[in-house]
Amino acid sequence: MRRILLAALLASAALTTAHAADLLIHGGPIHTGVDAAPTAEAVLIRDDRILFVGDLRAAKAKAAKDVRDLDLNGAAAYPGFVDAHAHLTGVGLRELTLNLDKVASVAELVAAVTAYAAAHPEGAIYGRGWIETHWPEKRFPTKADLDAAAPGRIVVLGRSDGHASVASSAALAKAGVTAATAAPAGGQILKGPDGQPDGMLVDHAQSLVEGVIPPPSQALKREAIRKAGQLYAARGWTGLDNMSVAADDLALLRDEAARGGFRLRVDNYMDPGGAAEVLAKGPQVDSTGLIRVRGIKLYMDGALGSRGAALLEPYSDAEGLGLQLTPRDQGVALMQRAKAVGAQVAMHAIGDRGNRMVLDWFEETLTGDTKARWRIEHAQIVADTDVPRFAQLGVIASMQPSHAIGDLYFAPARLGKGRLHEGYRWKDFLNAGVVVAAGSDAPVEVGDPRIEFYAAVYRHSLDGFANADWSPEEAVTRAEALRMLTLAPAYAVFREKELGTLEAGKKADVTAFDQDLMTIEPKAILSARPVLTVVDGKVVFEAATK
Repeated sequence: MRRILLAALLASAALTTAHAADLLIHGGPIHTGVDAAPTAEAVLIRDDRILFVGDLRAAKAKAAKDVRDLDLNGAAAYPGFVDAHAHLTGVGLRELTLNLDKVASVAELVAAVTAYAAAHPEGAIYGRGWIETHWPEKRFPTKADLDAAAPGRIVVLGRSDGHASVASSAALAKAGVTAATAAPAGGQILKGPDGQPDGMLVDHAQSLVEGVIPPPSQALKREAIRKAGQLYAARGWTGLDNMSVAADDLALLRDEAARGGFRLRVDNYMDPGGAAEVLAKGPQVDSTGLIRVRGIKLYMDGALGSRGAALLEPYSDAEGLGLQLTPRDQGVALMQRAKAVGAQVAMHAIGDRGNRMVLDWFEETLTGDTKARWRIEHAQIVADTDVPRFAQLGVIASMQPSHAIGDLYFAPARLGKGRLHEGYRWKDFLNAGVVVAAGSDAPVEVGDPRIEFYAAVYRHSLDGFANADWSPEEAVTRAEALRMLTLAPAYAVFREKELGTLEAGKKADVTAFDQDLMTIEPKAILSARPVLTVVDGKVVFEAATK
């Protein structure tokens, strides 16, 4: 019996001390994100944790004999970059369906649909990604454009922001949308000079044609999740906050992670239809530790480009104040349920009226609790008096730098000179003591950390354009941008003690690019090549040697 007991104890000790091969990262600038020690020569990883950060000689002395040596060869390493706002399944589906994010005119959209229709002669056509704000035609696409591209076909094409779609005549007919159709609350049916629907459906009016496009199959969504994970790892993201998640998508994601088919960290915020579990049980984590559920995602208003953002004063280039998408009683009731179980609320708000209403609802519901870390997603247009309220209420501004460098082509027209300064005010938020977590809102935007970093520090378009309308004083420092993409997203999901910086004892998430984002010219940021992505101490992406 004693021999059996001794053998069991020895086996237990062996299991306790056994570990995967250490990873030693060195050979280039390493930015830790720690103010007291911002750079280091080496990072030593053991299992899923950082064992040591500092001098290379000391790191080698602490490493196991079977250490895997990862020489950066001059590349620069950082804490893992996290997309604080994205739509995971949508990212993958964009790659697997008709992707319109590169079309630069109505003519190009028509050509893209024509080609797709020829290649797919049967069934309805769905695509997403178009945005008309710099098209030469200076207008939305219409049903006439789609009818010319694919005569008689059911076609529905979503705008990049998800807040508007254009439908063909066949799609409108199948959905029963006519001149007499009333727009649902929180939606608009745009009409032509003849009084007939022109094909454009804004915000909740998109629901009118949902039934004419077959939903993606479970197999396609599973493939989309895998595709998105691979794409994000290859871009240098170690994780993301997944917004407006359906219950069946969460189930697929959990299953893929358990099978090893998905290897990034994901914090999920459920749509109201899929929120029953989190509203009953509060935040949860799966068996892999990668897939977490943090709370719920709500919508206050629409988007600025489609004039659905809720404004305090009318649009400068059109009538109306925008759209309120969630009724007050419904929204506050969901917030109260979330508060009762310790779940977070993340609420979309674009316009200054939309942001003010969210702050008011949060203040009413939280009743003085400044530690709940509820979030306003986008926080794009915020009145001067409401900026300090974010810090006072402990509300996180979850913002997307790339929105500014796209929206600022049309924002002056929508807002007018007098309130343009309310837009995309990252620096104002930071100066007011607000936590700003940066993301991309992909597939609305590309979903590339280089673009988000570039936009945050340079505030120019991708081709280098900017003028006084773009409020260059709202650009942030490199160190601030790094925090916005690393430590702030960790804080936003209550994980700043184990993620967000390169420090001994923290989880081992690392991103590396072949150029140093902290020192190179702003335009060069866009061409920096991702070379290494480490999640939980495992290499999930490694660039091929040139």
